[in-house]
Amino acid sequence: MIDLTLTEALRKLNSGEVTSVALTRALLDRIHQVDPAVRAFLTLTEEQALAQAEAADQRRARGDTAPLLGIPLAIKDVLATQGVQTTCGSRILEGFRPVYDATVVQRLLDAGMVMLGKTNTDEFAMGSSTENSGYFTTHNPWDLARVPGGSSGGSAAAVAANMAYGALGTDTGGSVRQPASLCGVVGLKPGYGRVSRYGLIAYASSLDQVGTLTRSVEDTARLLSVIAGHDPKDSTSMPLPVPDYLAALANADVRGLRIGLPREYFTTGIQPEVEAAVRAAVDVLVGLGAEVVEISLPHTDYGLPVYYLVATAEASANLARFDGVRYGPREDRGEMWATYTATRGERFGPEVKRRIMLGTYALSAGYYDAYYLKAQQVRTLVRQDFDEAFEKVDVIAAPASPTTAFKIGEKADDPLQMYLSDVYTVTINLAGIAGLSVPCGFDGQGLPIGLQLLGPAFQEDRLLRVGHVYEQATGWHTRRPTVG
Repeated sequence: MIDLTLTEALRKLNSGEVTSVALTRALLDRIHQVDPAVRAFLTLTEEQALAQAEAADQRRARGDTAPLLGIPLAIKDVLATQGVQTTCGSRILEGFRPVYDATVVQRLLDAGMVMLGKTNTDEFAMGSSTENSGYFTTHNPWDLARVPGGSSGGSAAAVAANMAYGALGTDTGGSVRQPASLCGVVGLKPGYGRVSRYGLIAYASSLDQVGTLTRSVEDTARLLSVIAGHDPKDSTSMPLPVPDYLAALANADVRGLRIGLPREYFTTGIQPEVEAAVRAAVDVLVGLGAEVVEISLPHTDYGLPVYYLVATAEASANLARFDGVRYGPREDRGEMWATYTATRGERFGPEVKRRIMLGTYALSAGYYDAYYLKAQQVRTLVRQDFDEAFEKVDVIAAPASPTTAFKIGEKADDPLQMYLSDVYTVTINLAGIAGLSVPCGFDGQGLPIGLQLLGPAFQEDRLLRVGHVYEQATGWHTRRPTVG
C-alpha cells in the first residue's frame, strides 16, 4: 500500500479495496521503519491521524464524498496547525502550538485529509539543504549521506521514501522545486497569489508561496485543485477562477507547443549529466510534437544578488516579532533588552542570523537606495524578461538544480556555494510565475535529476499538462529509492 500514488490510493478507497485506517497504519509503520534514518518528520501526529482516518472511513460508509477523503498527507512545519507544534525548524518556536490552521491546511482537512505530521525544514525556510534546521538534518532517501535539498527537504524526503502520499511545502526561492529534483518527486510552485499564504509563517512575504510535493503530476493536480483559490484572509491572494486541473490532463498532448530554452541556463557550473538529462527530456517532448525555441533571459545573472537582498530585507522585518515575548520559549535575563538579545541570540541559528543581518544592513539609513531599492528595480527587469519570453513561447524548460544531491556538510562552510544551488529557481519567485519540477533521469551515482518547466503566473494547468505528457512518455517518476 505504501507504493501507491495518491491517485491510486484514492481509487482503492473509493472502490472499497482498502480503508483509510489501513493506509494510515501502513504509512505510520513505514515512518517508524525508515524515518530514524531519513529524519523527515519533526512531529508525528499518530493518534490524531488514526482518528481522522477512522472518521474518514465512517464518512465514506455513509456515502459522503470529498476530494481527498481518507488520504494521509504531511505538512511542512512552517504552516500553522491548530494545537500541533509548529516550529519553523527553529528553537525560537520550540513548543509553539497555533490556535488556528493555515488556510491551505484547513482546505485539505475539509477535503478529507489525514494529517500524518509536520516535516523538517531549514530554519524559517532559509536554506537549500535542510541542514539549517534547528533540530536535525534530513537525509536524502536515495543516498543517506546526501542532502534532500531545501528548505522543504522533509516533505520531499517523506514523499520519496513512501512515508506520505503527498506533502505541502513552501517555495521562496526554489524550496519546493529544488528538493523535488534532488529527491526524484514532482514539485510545484504555483504563481504568486494562486494559493493563500494565511497561516504560513513568513520568510519573505513578496516571494513565499505554498506548493506541493507528490509522486505524479496527476497527484499534484489533485492537491492544487483543493488548495488553490482566493482567500479573503490573504490580501495577496488573487480573486481569480481556479481551472479544472484534472481536466487539463485528460487527452493532453504537446503538439504545436513552443518550448523555450534559455541560453543563460545552460552555461558553466551545471553538472554535465544534469544538462544532458534536461536536454534529453526536451527531445522527448519534441518527439511528441513540440518545437524548441532558443530564448534569452538577459538579467538571469542578477537573480541571486537581487533575491538575497529582497528576501533578507523582508526576513529582517518579518522575524523581528520573534523575541520571546509572545511566541515560544524565553531566555529571561531580568531586563527587557537583555532578554530580547539572549532569546534571539541563543535560539536563532547561524543562517537565520546571517540573513537577518544582511537584510537589516540593506534596509539601513544610507544603504536603502543603493541596495534594497536597486534590487527592486532590477527585479522588475527580471519580470520583464519572462513577460517577453512568454510572448514567444508557451513554456520554458530548464534544470531545477545545477547539480544532483550533494553530500551532507559539503557546502556547510561556504554560504555562497550553498546559495548557488538556487541559481535556476530564484528568478521564478522574483517574477511571481509558476514552476514545476518533474523527474527526468539519474546521474551516474543513481541520484535523481529534475526537469523544471516554467509558465506564466496562473497558467499552472499548462505546466501540469506538459509535465503529465512527459511522465506518460517516460516513467522516471515511478522509480523509488531502496531505503529501508
